[in-house]
Amino acid sequence: MTERAEDYERQDVDSTGQAASVPDRPTSGTPSAGLTHAADQPRNAALREKPEESPPEEKNDQPNIVAAEEYSSFTIAQKRAIIVTGSFAAWFSPMSGSIYYPALNQIAADLHVTSAKVSITVTTYLIMQGLAPMMIAGFSDKAGRRPAYLICFTIYIIANLALALQDSYIALLLLRMLQSAGSSGTVALAQGLVGDCITSSERGQYVAWASAGTILGPTLSPILGGLLSQYCGWHWVRTSRQHPSPSMTVKRLAFFIPIALFLPETCRKIVGDGSFPPPWTSANFTDSIRYRKRARNGTTIDEAKAAELRKNHKLSIPNPIGTLVVLADFESAILLITNGIGIACFYAISTGASQAFHNLYGFDDLYVSLMFLPIGAGSLISIFTTGKLVDWNYRRHAKRLNFPLTKNRQTDLSTFPIELARIQIALPLFIASAASIIGYGWMLTQPISLAGPIILLLIFGYCQIGASCYFKER
Repeated sequence: MTERAEDYERQDVDSTGQAASVPDRPTSGTPSAGLTHAADQPRNAALREKPEESPPEEKNDQPNIVAAEEYSSFTIAQKRAIIVTGSFAAWFSPMSGSIYYPALNQIAADLHVTSAKVSITVTTYLIMQGLAPMMIAGFSDKAGRRPAYLICFTIYIIANLALALQDSYIALLLLRMLQSAGSSGTVALAQGLVGDCITSSERGQYVAWASAGTILGPTLSPILGGLLSQYCGWHWVRTSRQHPSPSMTVKRLAFFIPIALFLPETCRKIVGDGSFPPPWTSANFTDSIRYRKRARNGTTIDEAKAAELRKNHKLSIPNPIGTLVVLADFESAILLITNGIGIACFYAISTGASQAFHNLYGFDDLYVSLMFLPIGAGSLISIFTTGKLVDWNYRRHAKRLNFPLTKNRQTDLSTFPIELARIQIALPLFIASAASIIGYGWMLTQPISLAGPIILLLIFGYCQIGASCYFKER
């Protein structure tokens, strides 16, 4: 009984203290809420004078979403030069794939094979065009972008010299595959340069520059191929038969030598933001000059981080299996399949145009090549307008969500709807592209004016390239 009584007394004391701590709440035993005991008046006066405290803020466990360091040490002019260089290095892959589209009929006649067999060389080229980037992308992440470029261009130049000296269908088939293996890796490397140097918030317009080479290839190459096939013969499409060392091979060497000498290493696993010296396998001609100048200006290098980056460097045999792991991610698989269907339609139109316009309108190789201009015009307009649309949509969502935007600072996008910002632009373009393909296919079965296919090819070029550029950005 004594312990229970003591508990009751403690409860009374606690309740009295709680009531006294709240000045506006009536306490037990008081006749009115406005009257208090005389001993409690000084405490109540102090409570009234003390400002009301705000409730304690919830602890924010999320770190600062804007990085403290700059994303890249390269200047804006250097970034543009790097990305444009990578873009035109990627130009050789679609150029080699589409330069002889207008000459398919002539090649079939000269090699005494059917047009279907010549089309197989296009198919095998495209197969290698899909496999080679998977191998070279993983290799460049470990060894660096520069060694990957050196390997790609070496294989490409050897394949072109061999193509200029052969007259066999089997040799054409195999060497075209080797040519594709050497050139198509540069397409993946061009996109890698963008990821190395540009933050997600600024990437829309730079993706346009990185894609310019792959757009100019299918656009200008058929015209060049049509001119060569019409007036020089289809052997000039590969390289000059009589003079295999000049012509296209010299152009590739002229582009390759500056890349080998001056293109800096940008892989973030090896050089970070570009301020850390690369290993000797990735160093260019001007690296020693650049880093000595930084040392004279007082720029120091974090040796601990440099040692950590050097551990990432590894020369290994290219392995496509590591890249195929991406397909295990459901969302990435959907994007890749969707983008692949669109690109397949693009090449279906490109390879079928030669025979379709020859049969329907009686075009020769030169006129057939001119039919690729509407696709190219639409594509060029697309890459320089949809990029701005994507960046604008990014800023719109950022403003709506009060999300920080800082140039050359990487931002944590885990709470930002980046997929929504991109797909709101890409999905309508993809649907319009599908509609234009259906219309184009129907027109090729009807005796219709040439203006119809031209308009639909322009729409297709604009929509398909715009959609594919941003479906693959995730």
